[in-house]
Amino acid sequence: MLDVPAASTLPAERTVELSISGMTCTACAARVEKKLTRIAPGVVAAVNFATEQATVTAPEDVPVQAMITAVKDAGYAAGLIEPAAAAGPSGDQAAYLRRRLILALVFFVPLSDLSVTLSLFPSYRFTGWQWVLIALTAPVALWAAWPFHRAALKNARHGAFSMDTLVSLGVVAACGWSVYAMFRLDQGPASLGASALPGLTHPAGGGIYLEVAAAVTTFLLAGRYYEARARGSAAGAMRKLAAAAARDVCVLGPDGQERRVPAGQLRRGDTFVVRPGEKIAADGEVLSGESAVDRSMMTGEPVPVETTAGDTVTGGTIALSGRLVVRAVQVGEHTQLAQLIALVGRARRTRPPSSAWPTGSAESSSRWCWRPRR
Repeated sequence: MLDVPAASTLPAERTVELSISGMTCTACAARVEKKLTRIAPGVVAAVNFATEQATVTAPEDVPVQAMITAVKDAGYAAGLIEPAAAAGPSGDQAAYLRRRLILALVFFVPLSDLSVTLSLFPSYRFTGWQWVLIALTAPVALWAAWPFHRAALKNARHGAFSMDTLVSLGVVAACGWSVYAMFRLDQGPASLGASALPGLTHPAGGGIYLEVAAAVTTFLLAGRYYEARARGSAAGAMRKLAAAAARDVCVLGPDGQERRVPAGQLRRGDTFVVRPGEKIAADGEVLSGESAVDRSMMTGEPVPVETTAGDTVTGGTIALSGRLVVRAVQVGEHTQLAQLIALVGRARRTRPPSSAWPTGSAESSSRWCWRPRR
């Protein structure tokens, strides 16, 4: 028989939530996850790129600083999730990408028209046309595309590659070849006519790809901008849920005196007072009083519900009319509102399985694997 270790001999585990910044694609998330799981035996990590958060389950003897250091070694920044930041990233990233996207669009439209025209129709070229194209390309290829270049350089310092590496190399290659073609190879005469066919046969004809560098930068910035907006909207919804909780509460002492304290200091079994227009600070049972309670935030009911002694109330709802005296039954993270916020947060952080098909199955191979024809 195999000896099964007793539960008391198994190492105690804990779950740590980390915020990860600097990730630009799912490959980055996979790299961070691999670094975290290699910290020590028994460490299990799940990194979600969409929410920029990592859930790490590890033995209690593994320090949090070791997790943060592992993420930094992978080339990213990490920190413990603060309660105020648990909802996710703010709209700062979207605003940052929006500025670069607008500039890329402003230069992309004239650059595309001019680059293609001067490449295919040499007769339209004028003195200094190469410098005009470079002036239109530089803001896009350098400033607008800087997020891709910066991520590529950071990955290169850690010996890693990601989608940003491909984008950065593509932009640099397109610009480098185009400059070489314009100043060295494209020396054909300007009297080839206005037809595109002779233009395609002259030296380096059609070899100017500055509009390609601008197009790649613009479309990828647009994708990341709308992705950041979607993440910001989801985070905003969670922040609205968190804002529904009461910040302070009027506790009724044994001597009948009322004192206002932060809602976090409310304990189970305490008696507190809710006046008209105030938020209910915890789940509880009404001891006395009558009031219409707006529960639309929790249940979606459009009409307030009349509440009297003996009824239950939910934290985050609002007393509209009379005064209520409530005994706290569930407080803090055990209230229905806190559990709802935690449930939404877990749903956003949960990553779907890497494959919807069983590993090694014929259906999985035929669907996801590409094989060359023999």
